[in-house]
Amino acid sequence: QVQLVESGGGLVQAGGSLRLSCVVSGTNPASYAVGWFRQAPGKEREGVACVSNSLNLKEYLASVEGRFTISRDTTKNTVDLQMDNLKPEDTGSYYCAAEQLLTRSRCSRRTDVYDYWGQGIQVTVAS
Repeated sequence: QVQLVESGGGLVQAGGSLRLSCVVSGTNPASYAVGWFRQAPGKEREGVACVSNSLNLKEYLASVEGRFTISRDTTKNTVDLQMDNLKPEDTGSYYCAAEQLLTRSRCSRRTDVYDYWGQGIQVTVAS
């Protein structure tokens, strides 16, 4: 079992940058894949990026590829999401989540495979 806590959200102008951080604590956090998700008002939650466990494989939502970078620091048990060239449509509540990979080597951006979730943090991009 793990716990996740997000930090780093806020208000930024379009074209700006933010760095979100997710601290993963609990039993063997390095064995979990971690994903970043977002949810805008009135929309479904979507997977933005994820990183697997030991192989450090990454997946990105097409609309953020080239602008967002997910990275993992196993010494600090953190998974960061660097967001550059932000757009108003990136606005939403951002969540990190963890899945213990047992049968797959790659992480997933599907919400239904993740067992543990953080509380979420707000990101607002002003135009």
